[in-house]
Amino acid sequence: MRSRRILSALLFTAFATVLLASSDSTPILGAGRGQAAAAQPAPGSFLDVRVVTDQPETVLAIASKQKAGEPIGEDDWGRLFASEGYVRLKKREASMQRAFSDEEFKAFVLSSKTLEAAETYRAQLAGWKALDASAAAAVALRYLPAGARLHATIYPSIKPRPNSFVFELTTNPAIFFYMDPATTQPVSENTLAHELHHVGVAAACNPATEKKIATYPRPAAHVLEMVGSFSEGLAMLAAAGGPDVHPHAMSTPEMRAGWDRDVANFDQDLRTVETFFLDVLDRRLTDADIEKRHMDFFGFQGPWYTVGWKMAVTIEKVHGHDAVVASFCDWTQLLSSYNEAAREVHAKGGARLATWSPKLLERLNDRQERQR
Repeated sequence: MRSRRILSALLFTAFATVLLASSDSTPILGAGRGQAAAAQPAPGSFLDVRVVTDQPETVLAIASKQKAGEPIGEDDWGRLFASEGYVRLKKREASMQRAFSDEEFKAFVLSSKTLEAAETYRAQLAGWKALDASAAAAVALRYLPAGARLHATIYPSIKPRPNSFVFELTTNPAIFFYMDPATTQPVSENTLAHELHHVGVAAACNPATEKKIATYPRPAAHVLEMVGSFSEGLAMLAAAGGPDVHPHAMSTPEMRAGWDRDVANFDQDLRTVETFFLDVLDRRLTDADIEKRHMDFFGFQGPWYTVGWKMAVTIEKVHGHDAVVASFCDWTQLLSSYNEAAREVHAKGGARLATWSPKLLERLNDRQERQR
């Protein structure tokens, strides 16, 4: 969740038009009464999504007053700060222990950057109000277990931080989608598929995996929970559409080159993450240190993405599509599943990829370790 999303530097000019230009799918979401578009899925549908646009609508209403020289009153700000999208955004930032104040947000809304982008935001908002999420959902579902269902609220957001992310996946799944004036439709579709995949994993895979991990004591359970962060890599694979599609095929050349550079550090990054896992198992880190390093591996698109993606691609190419989905639905087996695939790659004349050490795998699977 977390984010971090890949947003193009190309000028976005017609988001609403291209977002609505779906293939043959029937729109699942229609315009509401100015605040939210509520999903009405058919019985047995795999998709149950609503789009809430009250936060960007109130931001743009205030921006219009500012540009027209009209007074902006407390009622205007009150509507913004009471909007569902703003309330949940503020709650999320608080959960991340990030500074987020109403006064700072006021300054952002009235900034020249926001005011200059207002018309582009309006075009994007029109698209969000009539979003057909079925195409992106179908992409995500291909890398989820059979019968998976996607249930979430999407919040297009005009906000300072340029990231999209998921929130409260186990209770009230939400996708916050950064409205970037400089993005493109293919990148936006990729981002939506990525975030919907996270929603699907949380619903279809996590409950059983978390129940299994609960049989482990800390800190082994803590390590296995963090292994689940490699699902960022599977989401990259899912959003791309397959192991032979570059995950940044639709991104700028600079972003694609950055990804290639980071993936080239796979061996070193795997070892760095492994050292971290062993430090946790050996209780050499405080809880604060563990949380910081865990979050650092997200970065813009750090090892949770690149190492996770490389493991996912390797498993799928060697053992097939169903195997990679099963592996990422069981964090207790993911690392050993990758090791098996990596060894087969080398045995067949391929590159020798870094693998997880027997020491780490034994620690995570040893019955004595589970009783410490």
